[in-house]
Amino acid sequence: MCTGACSKVVAVPLYVLALLSIICNIVLFFPDLDTSYAAEDREGKPRITEEVKYMGGVIGGGIMVLVPAIHIHLTSAGKCCANRCGMFLSIGFAAMGVVGAIYSLSAAALGLANGPLCFWSNSENPTPQWGVPFANSSGSYLSDKNMWKWCQRPEDVVEFNLGLFSTLLVAASIELVLCLIQMINGLFGCICGTCSGKE
Repeated sequence: MCTGACSKVVAVPLYVLALLSIICNIVLFFPDLDTSYAAEDREGKPRITEEVKYMGGVIGGGIMVLVPAIHIHLTSAGKCCANRCGMFLSIGFAAMGVVGAIYSLSAAALGLANGPLCFWSNSENPTPQWGVPFANSSGSYLSDKNMWKWCQRPEDVVEFNLGLFSTLLVAASIELVLCLIQMINGLFGCICGTCSGKE
């Protein structure tokens, strides 16, 4: 496969993954699909999980991957960027995507490890309070569904965060691999050309 065609194969999934990351991060601001928690959080009452505010999906897996995806796609389009110079630049853009994917991956992993912020109580802390009950569990809560009952509000917040942060984690991992592939592809395109007929 020529390097120009490979760029297209890389760019199209990056568009989808970047959009998915942005959507997941935005939805995470509305646990239980309720806007009241975000409103209370803006008023200075912590109600949103801290790792959501890192905007890993919007900034890292979203914008920092979307911009390289556009340039990478242009290198496959047989237009202004489909030449050795364009492929060389795509290495830098792909590196930017790698950084974004790593940021998104780190934020999602941290969100999964610490668990959600919720209104919780258990036998050791019978008085319900807002906090992060699984922060010191080293992620052990993920395999112990009985612990999920500690969170009383937002409803099903553990499953909510688990599903969306896991999606962000997988999306960021794939973005990372695709951007690394494009860095290698860009190097070959810079040396050998793009097979587009316009160098």
